[in-house]
Amino acid sequence: MKIGFLFPGQGSQTVGMGKDLYDKFESYRNVYNEVKNLTGLDVAKITFEGPEELLNQTKYTQICILTMSLAILELLKENNINAEISCGLSLGEYSSLIYSKALDFEEGIKLVQKRGEYMQELAPSGEWAMASILGSTEEVVQEICDKVTDGFVVPVNFNTTGNTVISGEKKGVDQAETIAKEMGIRKVVRLNTSGPFHTEKLIDSSNALRKELENVKFNDFETQVVKNIDGTFYKSSDDIKDILARHIISPVRFSTSLKTMLDSGVDTFIEVGPGKTLSGFIKRLEKENEVTILNVNNVETFENVVNTLK
Repeated sequence: MKIGFLFPGQGSQTVGMGKDLYDKFESYRNVYNEVKNLTGLDVAKITFEGPEELLNQTKYTQICILTMSLAILELLKENNINAEISCGLSLGEYSSLIYSKALDFEEGIKLVQKRGEYMQELAPSGEWAMASILGSTEEVVQEICDKVTDGFVVPVNFNTTGNTVISGEKKGVDQAETIAKEMGIRKVVRLNTSGPFHTEKLIDSSNALRKELENVKFNDFETQVVKNIDGTFYKSSDDIKDILARHIISPVRFSTSLKTMLDSGVDTFIEVGPGKTLSGFIKRLEKENEVTILNVNNVETFENVVNTLK
């Protein structure tokens, strides 16, 4: 058995996520307390009480999702459940980097807090939206975006077979949705995000994060991490700071990342954090061999993972 961890990103958050884990496990609560001490934010209160409008602010969403994923990792570690390879969707890549020890816990927490703040506060003014176009190819989604005449919109997340996310001005995404439906696309789903993520519109956020990254020290990788921007493993020769700065304005090649994990022999995937979106991405990919797909986001799913892998 070869385990791979998957870490979700922004859009997977819900008020109350992980509350039963927090109530039951001291080691889980300890992570929230550490994050509160480092950031000054009462992440537990924001996560468990909301309101939704507060949790959905990027500067809070990112740190809350990261905290949940890292707290679950503590529970898995206590049960000797570890992964040789990991990958995260956008924000989730930071969970991977912290898990791999390439990024220290403390520095990772502070960096993600800054990332969320920059992506919210330095985003250009205007109405922005993101949407998943389901049941079509990447090429057709590009064609749809090319046909939009009213507003900026581009493909940004290549998630899995038949699932590509577009990002841009709300009016551009609106028109893209209309065009998609005229072309017979079966489903377009709006995402729970608040900015033109992974587009050139966030260049100011990217530049601010680049300056922040100048002060961050990265370590040798103890486990392998697949990076979003090209779906390949991080190498010791990579300029991680440049990659993470470009990460904000670059498309996410998640389907390629998942294929890299499969090609590396991963046969057991565990999604670590809110929701089970990434589990669905794996299910929709063509696979040569059977794989086990698990997720941990509450007490029941955690106990299922422990019992399954005993």
